[in-house]
Amino acid sequence: MSSLHQPSPTAIDKDARLAKLTAWLGTLDLVEAGSLRPASSDASFRRYFRLDVVPALRAKLGDTLIAMDAPPERENVPAFIHVDGLLQDAGVTVPAIVARHVEDGFLLLSDLGATTYLQRLDVDNASFMYSDAVDALIKFQLASQSGVLPEFDRAFVLRELNLFPEWFIGRHLGVEMDDKQRAQLDKVFEAITVNVLSQQQVFMHRDFHSRNLMFLDQGNPGVLDFQDAVYGPVTYDLASLLRDAYIQWDEEFVLDWVVRYWQSAKGVGLPVNPDIDAFYRDFEYMALQRHLKILGIFCRLNYRDGKTHYMGDLPTVMDYVRKTANRYIELKPLARLLDSFEDKAPQVGYTF
Repeated sequence: MSSLHQPSPTAIDKDARLAKLTAWLGTLDLVEAGSLRPASSDASFRRYFRLDVVPALRAKLGDTLIAMDAPPERENVPAFIHVDGLLQDAGVTVPAIVARHVEDGFLLLSDLGATTYLQRLDVDNASFMYSDAVDALIKFQLASQSGVLPEFDRAFVLRELNLFPEWFIGRHLGVEMDDKQRAQLDKVFEAITVNVLSQQQVFMHRDFHSRNLMFLDQGNPGVLDFQDAVYGPVTYDLASLLRDAYIQWDEEFVLDWVVRYWQSAKGVGLPVNPDIDAFYRDFEYMALQRHLKILGIFCRLNYRDGKTHYMGDLPTVMDYVRKTANRYIELKPLARLLDSFEDKAPQVGYTF
C-alpha cells in the first residue's frame, strides 16, 4: 500500500543505506547522483528516489529514473523482478529494470511519473480510468499459470484475517473477546474462507488500487507495488480496485463496473462464476476478507510502526465492512459483534 509520505532530508543525509545506494548509482554513469531526491516511501521498508538521467542518455532513458532501496533482509527483491517480468510479458505497463544490485536490494527503474490514480480520479474521468485499469487486470489474469507464484491458500487467508482481532479489536478498540465472541468471529471467518477458496484461481496483484496505479498518457495505467503477487481468487484484484480503501464510489457505480468486468472476463475465457449474482457475492466476500485485513494492517502501521496517516482511512474501510456484513445472513454476526465492541470500547477519537 503505497503512500506519498516523504522522509525528511535530514533523515536521508544520515542514512548509511543511502550512502551505499548513492555509491552504487555513481558507478553506473546513467544518472546524476547529486540530483537524488525522495520520490515516495510506502507502508513497507522500501523507499524510492528520483534522479536526473545524464544528458547524453535522456533520449533513450527519459529525463528521470527511480532508484528503489529495498533492504534485502526485509524485502524480497527477486520477487519484485520476477513479477515485473510476468506483468511485462502480459502487456501491462510496469517499470523497466534499468540496472540492479540484488544483493544490496537496489534497483534502478524507469519512471512512471508522479500522478497516481488517486490524485486524478473524479466522477467525470472515473469511467475511462477504470476501463483502462480493468483492461490491464484482465491482461495479467489471462497470463495466469499455477506453480509460478505463491498460493493464496487457507493458511494465508486466515493469517490475514487474524490481523483484525489482534490489531483492530484488541489493540485499537482495547476489547478482549470472550470465548463466545471469538467463536462467533471464527464462524464468520470460516464462511469467508470457504467462499474465497472455492473461487477460481488466477494471478493476483494483491494491492491493485488507486495508490499503486499511475496515470499515463500512453499505456495507462502504470502498475506498481506488485512484488507480493500470488496465485489466488479471481475477484481479489477487482475488489481492491472498486472497493478501494482510499476512495469510495456509490454502490450503483461499483455494481456497474463489476458487471462490465464480468462480461469482459467471460468474453475472453477467464474462469469467473457464470452467474452474475453469484459472482457479485464472491466479489463482496473477497472484499470483506481484504477489508478486515486492512483494518488490522492500518492499526498495526499506526501502533507498531508510528505511521499514523493510515488511521484517517479507517472509517471508509469500516463502512464497507458494515454494509457487507449486514447484507448476508452468515456474516450478520460480524455486524452484531462490531456493535457490541463499540458499546464497550473507549472513545479513541474515531467514529465508525
